[in-house]
Amino acid sequence: MEIEKLLENANNKTIVVVGDVMLDQYFWGEVSRVSPEAPVPVVDIFDESYHLGGAANVAQNLISLGIKPVLCGLLGNDNRGKRFIEICDKMNINSCGLYKDENRITTVKSRVIGNNQQIVRMDREVKNPIDTVGENFIYEKIINLETVDGIIFEDYDKGTISPNLIQKIISWAKTKNIPVFVDPKFNNFKNYQGATLFKPNKKETEIGLEMKLDSKEQIFSAGRKLLEEHNLENVLITLGADGMILFEKDGTVSSVPTIARKVADVSGAGDTAIATLTAMFVSGATLEEAAIIANFAAGIVCEKPGIVAIEKNELIEAAKKFF
Repeated sequence: MEIEKLLENANNKTIVVVGDVMLDQYFWGEVSRVSPEAPVPVVDIFDESYHLGGAANVAQNLISLGIKPVLCGLLGNDNRGKRFIEICDKMNINSCGLYKDENRITTVKSRVIGNNQQIVRMDREVKNPIDTVGENFIYEKIINLETVDGIIFEDYDKGTISPNLIQKIISWAKTKNIPVFVDPKFNNFKNYQGATLFKPNKKETEIGLEMKLDSKEQIFSAGRKLLEEHNLENVLITLGADGMILFEKDGTVSSVPTIARKVADVSGAGDTAIATLTAMFVSGATLEEAAIIANFAAGIVCEKPGIVAIEKNELIEAAKKFF
């Protein structure tokens, strides 16, 4: 397998990302004293920055891999929603699938950083389920796209993804032979019947199946249970430092070991993994090959502080050491 060839094949493929989008806001400052009003640090702010978060981070990773992402999700009809779309435009992320809901605000995660350490995070969000108008808007945008090579559901339990929207999209994708990859959360864990690949982490699997995964036997049992009872084509359970286990529809089970790395920040690793996994699969890799490359990509971004996208050259260098 040549990683360069796969990345070349990825150029100009179109992958739709459906999920909970967020705006990450950072206040950067310095701390040199404690407030006289309460025992808390006083942060002298010297900069403020905005970044795409949530499902939009998956789209950022796809851009880095040469893919053309189409982002579908919910925004509020507010200034933060406008700023979100402005950032998408600057990054060449197609935001045509973003529905502005008059009854919600744009999800914003605000972080205050003092002396390079996070001091506090403040969340502004509404988790109301998507309405019928929003569902139809997103579905119609997807089915009317000229080309779709793959679909990713990126669920953060913020209300964008509903059981009805899931099944409408998966049913349509099956008629077009378009693979559907899922990065689940808890609310819709059992609603992705028919997906091409379902990628829960250990905690999500334990809660979703109401069982502990303390041994290899239990993990294998969980993988088989997901395939059979949830009507999934393939399952990839991610286990952090213990790598991944891939359960394929033909009964094949593959262990994807992790590569020892110095971990600085695990934020965004799951986004990078699902983006790379899908990109490599639609570009010609087998599921096992795609999972191995996705594991490399997740490991690379964990070495860096903050939420960052994978870079092609870093992925190539990491893959060459293995293949």
